[in-house]
Amino acid sequence: MIHHISISAEQPQHVAGVLAELLGGAVMPFPGHPDCYIALALDDLGTMVEVLPMGTVLTPGASDNEETQFVPAGITSGYVPTHAAISVALEQDAIERIAAREGWRCERFTRGQDFFTLIEFWVENRQLVELLPPADASRYTAFFHPENLRKMLAAESPVEKQPVGAGC
Repeated sequence: MIHHISISAEQPQHVAGVLAELLGGAVMPFPGHPDCYIALALDDLGTMVEVLPMGTVLTPGASDNEETQFVPAGITSGYVPTHAAISVALEQDAIERIAAREGWRCERFTRGQDFFTLIEFWVENRQLVELLPPADASRYTAFFHPENLRKMLAAESPVEKQPVGAGC
């Protein structure tokens, strides 16, 4: 289970506020990390999205006893591969209104051969967050239910095992 994910944004506080609105939660500063914010879902699972300033990278601590460091590296590339699928209580029309207000791309898509649908919500038109309104979330979790995945895996042809480090 993924409890939180970190993304970067040009306007971290604003983006965290919009994400908190989508999650039906709240936003707060990230303690100990200036200009970083957390969008909290306020659910029983501790779901949150950490929003860091664009160009911030995470590095290991300098010693075994030192925590991860948030370092401004100046990296400002546009699109990123990191994304998340997040269930939200809002329906599609409310999500589209928020996207329109922000001027951010928002489109509904079907994945696979009609496996499930979701809404691509492009934060700052550069960071993908896949949103699953209630009906879509039910369909998504049903598709990925372990029983269904086992059936799908059994029907697939065996995949040749790749050596560790051979790529994705």
